[in-house]
Amino acid sequence: MKLKLMVSFFLLAICFTAFGQEKQNMAVAEKGLIKISIMYPYAEGKTFNMEYYETKHMPMVAAFLGSNLVKYTIEKGLASGIPNQPLPFMAIGVFYVKSLGDYQAAIGPHRDDIRADFANYTNITPVILVSEVVK
Repeated sequence: MKLKLMVSFFLLAICFTAFGQEKQNMAVAEKGLIKISIMYPYAEGKTFNMEYYETKHMPMVAAFLGSNLVKYTIEKGLASGIPNQPLPFMAIGVFYVKSLGDYQAAIGPHRDDIRADFANYTNITPVILVSEVVK
């Protein structure tokens, strides 16, 4: 029984070590990436179709980015960080890319198609922030 318990602890330690190393490698890999955050502010009477955004719009834009795209994420707003305050954003889409210049070159020719697709999922004008991942 003692041997079985020791083996279990050993395997658990290996799993935690591997997870920690993977997490550390991911953080290092993201440093220096360009992050494009497309934020959809909450306002009374505004709508957002998350299913369409997740299954159609974001994959369409991701396809335009090609190998420059590292990953993308989609966030659904739930609440403000301050109690009893309105939700700041209904949704946020984020693209992580290697090069801002390559991002702009890939999006430029498709800008009208991307904007035309807004009507399929929202009546909100997004706020876009381009930043560099520092840590």
